[in-house]
Amino acid sequence: MKVEEFIFMEKVLAINSGSSSFKYKLFSLPDEKVIAKGMADRVGLDDASFEIKLADGTKHVEKTEIPDQEAAVSLLLKFLKQFNVVEDLNEIVGVGHRVVNGGEFFKDSTIITKENLHKIYELEDYAPLHNPAEGRGIEAFMNVLPNVPQVAVFDTTYHRALDPVHYLYSLPYEYYEKYGVRKYGAHGTSVRYVAPRAADMMGKDLKDLKLIVCHLGSGASITAVKDAKSYDTSMGFSPLAGITMATRSGDIDPSLIQHLMHVEHKSMDEMIYMLNHKSGLLGLSGISPDMRDVRESDSDRAKLARNIFINRIVRYVGSYIAEMGGVDGIIFTAGIGEHDMGVREAVMDAFKYMGVDPGGGRNIKNREGFITKPDSKVKVMVIPTNEELMIERDVVRLTHIN
Repeated sequence: MKVEEFIFMEKVLAINSGSSSFKYKLFSLPDEKVIAKGMADRVGLDDASFEIKLADGTKHVEKTEIPDQEAAVSLLLKFLKQFNVVEDLNEIVGVGHRVVNGGEFFKDSTIITKENLHKIYELEDYAPLHNPAEGRGIEAFMNVLPNVPQVAVFDTTYHRALDPVHYLYSLPYEYYEKYGVRKYGAHGTSVRYVAPRAADMMGKDLKDLKLIVCHLGSGASITAVKDAKSYDTSMGFSPLAGITMATRSGDIDPSLIQHLMHVEHKSMDEMIYMLNHKSGLLGLSGISPDMRDVRESDSDRAKLARNIFINRIVRYVGSYIAEMGGVDGIIFTAGIGEHDMGVREAVMDAFKYMGVDPGGGRNIKNREGFITKPDSKVKVMVIPTNEELMIERDVVRLTHIN
């Protein structure tokens, strides 16, 4: 189909900014066909690239410096016009943005205006690697497309179903009452797509299943799904908690912060910066925050970083199996989850005792499918996430475009 046939179609742009990536999809309406998609990869790192794939299957990749998410937004608009996907930016009738944390203020996806945009910035402490960049991205689109609705789709909304037993910290209760100090989680938009898709693949009703979703990208989290809703999740007040990530530490003993502040003569802000930007795979390996680089390295520290990453996944998956009283399916998604066979194999091996029966040769898949044997008691799947589709649908729902 020629690009020209799309010119007068209404289009919705879905933006999904990770901590080191920027994915986008442009949907035509009402058929929800993807007419352009791509990503900025290794944002803020060496060897960054920008990719656009058109509806006819042609792909264009440009190696270029992408220092931050704002630069990625500028490149996106340039590429859409350069390859005639849009002739006029007014063809875009809605833009949806993934925003990591909505706190207790945003209880659902929300149309963002100049009156409530500041709330996203005010929640910076809840998601310091994400909310500020996402706020700036929304602001940039407001300036370029001033008459187009901008919709924020919050990762935290999905986890509002958590029970207080799972979302409260063992701190004085007044801090929750005064400041909303609690677990908010993240990657909810991803789980909202992946969990129902897993149920479809298994031929079961989601309400009857106990699932564990391993969203493993630069940011990584484990979410337990029970009774068709979020039951528990590894990220906490901010996306810093949980398993080891690209540059984030995951769980640590809070007393370590005080100790390191004293011996290193650092401020609290410097410590939080270190935990968010200098830790995880990068801090352990001393090589890179990118699992591909860590995997290719022969250094002992790189091997240790990879093993710690796997161990923390196993630790959380095991604890959620105990919390839910069993598990029917385990799903791998996002960059590492979808493409790193070694990580998947190690996690599956850890749960053979629970009835995971790895299928010989099935784990070579980097596409949707089962990677356990057909008669495995616990099914393990690879399901490429589609947060952008969830974002597009929320834009349509809230703006009544159709």
